Amino acid sequence: MQTDIRHSIPEKAACASSLANVLDALYVLSGKWKLAIILNLVQSPKRFSEIQSEVTGISPKVLANELKDLELNEFIKRNVHATTPVTIIYEATEYSETLKSVLRELSAWGGLHRDKVKQSLRQQATI
Repeated sequence: MQTDIRHSIPEKAACASSLANVLDALYVLSGKWKLAIILNLVQSPKRFSEIQSEVTGISPKVLANELKDLELNEFIKRNVHATTPVTIIYEATEYSETLKSVLRELSAWGGLHRDKVKQSLRQQATI
């Protein structure tokens, strides 16, 4: 079976548009923590301290900055409750649900990549 490679290579304009879309997505979701925070909040709304304890390794300063960015980009919502002391609850928005297929694909690719790295390390150990 032969594959005509000309049909699988996108036109220059389509490639540039696709690259621009990927760069926009990476800009919004950049960093080590944003997707982890979104995944954490999709499970259930949480207070700052709960997020920090469940997203292992994130500092309070970084978490605060990431929450601000995620709120700005409408992935999460910050709910302030007039209690004493004030209670702030963060929750994932419906917009964050649009990342489900992206996260599913990243998870699948991450598993494949981890297996590839393990296999490569095993091969290097036998040399």
